[in-house]
Amino acid sequence: MQTIRHHLYNITSSKPKLLAIITVVTIAILTVPVILPHISDTSTIYHILLHVASLIIAIFLGAVSIFAYLRNGRSRLLFMMFAFLSLSVIEAMYLFDVSSNIEDIVIPGADIEVSHVIFLVTLTLFGIGVFRVSKYQ
Repeated sequence: MQTIRHHLYNITSSKPKLLAIITVVTIAILTVPVILPHISDTSTIYHILLHVASLIIAIFLGAVSIFAYLRNGRSRLLFMMFAFLSLSVIEAMYLFDVSSNIEDIVIPGADIEVSHVIFLVTLTLFGIGVFRVSKYQ
């Protein structure tokens, strides 16, 4: 058990290692269902790869913010953590939208896409995290 904890600490304490692991895992998960079906369509594959890169960065920033919040426990880090996690959700939705040929997910009764609502929540959480005044600073 001690060696597993030690390996996890080595991975989480080194940001390049964490980014490499997140990149490999994300690409491994997305290769067959998302990337390979569009590999011959040059106009779509570049768009998909752009969203894959954005998803990797969003997941990495979410993981780093989770570890920062667990280490310090400040409320502004909590808001930033939720903002990065919701950014990961948005990027996954955009990636799914680009890789499939279905209509956008729309909120019933309104002409608003769900991804735009989540993006607004993300920006709000970033704003709260940035402008939150800590009593201990």
